[in-house]
Amino acid sequence: MTDTIVVLTEEALGPDDAARIASLHEGEEVAYLVLVPADTERSVLADLLDHLALGQLREALGAVRGGPAPEQARANAEGALARSLAALRQAGLTADGGTTGDDPLPAVRAAVAGEGRPAREVVVVTRVHAVEDTFHTDWASRARDELGVPVLHVYAGTPRLG
Repeated sequence: MTDTIVVLTEEALGPDDAARIASLHEGEEVAYLVLVPADTERSVLADLLDHLALGQLREALGAVRGGPAPEQARANAEGALARSLAALRQAGLTADGGTTGDDPLPAVRAAVAGEGRPAREVVVVTRVHAVEDTFHTDWASRARDELGVPVLHVYAGTPRLG
C-alpha cells in the first residue's frame, strides 16, 4: 500500500526542493499530495519585519505596499502548484495536489485524516519568516501542535531545516 506524504508549500518547489523531498523517502513507495495556499490575508507587519530582519529592504517596501488581489493570489497559487507538481514528477515522484484558502491547516488536517488513506507525514516548505518562526506561529509549528503526525519544516531553496 502506498503511503501519502502531504507537502504544504507557500511557493513553487524548484528542482532542488523536489530532490530534497525525494531523498526523504528514498526507496519507499509514497505518493505526495501538494497543497499551496492562496494567501490573500498575509500580515503586512509580519512581512515587513521578516524582510527587515533578513536585510531585504526592497522586499520590505513591497510588503508595505500590500499583497495581491484575491484573484491574483489564487492564480499565483495555481501556478505554484503546477510548477511544484512538475518538479516532483521530474524527480520521479508520484504527486497530485490542490490549492487551499488563506489558512491551509484545515486542508492539511483533512488530508492527514484522509478517507481510506491517511497521510503519515507532513513536509512544510516555506521561506524564512523571522516573526512566525521565532514565536512558533508558523504553519509547521501549528501543524505539529494539531495533527499528531511527524511534521518536517524545510526552507525553500536551501538545505536548512526550520
